[in-house]
Amino acid sequence: MMQDISWLGRTTLLIGEEKVKSLTQKHVMVVGMGGVGSFAAEFICRSGIGKMTIIDGDVVDPTNRNRQLPALYTNHGQSKADIMAERLQSINPELELHVIREFINPEMVEKLFEDKPDYIVDAIDSITPKITFLSTAFQHKIPIVSSMGAGAKLDPTQIKVVDISKTFICPFAQQIRKNLKKHNIYKGIKAVFSPELPIKESLMLTDGKNYKKSAYGTISYLPATFGAVAASVVIRDLINQTK
Repeated sequence: MMQDISWLGRTTLLIGEEKVKSLTQKHVMVVGMGGVGSFAAEFICRSGIGKMTIIDGDVVDPTNRNRQLPALYTNHGQSKADIMAERLQSINPELELHVIREFINPEMVEKLFEDKPDYIVDAIDSITPKITFLSTAFQHKIPIVSSMGAGAKLDPTQIKVVDISKTFICPFAQQIRKNLKKHNIYKGIKAVFSPELPIKESLMLTDGKNYKKSAYGTISYLPATFGAVAASVVIRDLINQTK
């Protein structure tokens, strides 16, 4: 059954009814509901996508409030995936939404691709699950846009979209490239990254949970802009309007 697209009138003015209707037939998966993924998911939802899968096993922590869409003073300890699910379905009640309240681990990745999405946003910030996810998507030939490091930076105007092989300066992207080479993947994955020099003094070590041993300081708008750019890659590719 075709979705009601009357609420997408302004989008229709921009890209036309045919392309809006085509988006209602697409399935986008967003992995990670943090500072990047939560905004990417909302922007994709507001673009009229018909089906989404969102994945995150984390709960809201007070330190998330400086940058993450689901994080409020009133919901500490609640599932980010659940909060985002309620928000997305409040935006579009007709959205077909699959919610996975788990952290990505290597064992679960293959199963996630059984219901082959049309596009994936990778907003995972831990190396091991990110590499597993990217390499599996690459093997399945599923289009994916991957967020590199949004921490330790202040200037959103430096954000770029390039093939993973073309990233530079970003330490996180360097690690991703190095690890992908172990899977014989050298190019073919779109990356959102910033060549802005990272503010190294903002680095802190973490407890190593969920494959994450360190983290950088962040500012409110930078991860959100990464998410917006990633969402734009998905939508522009799906309507064939990329440059």
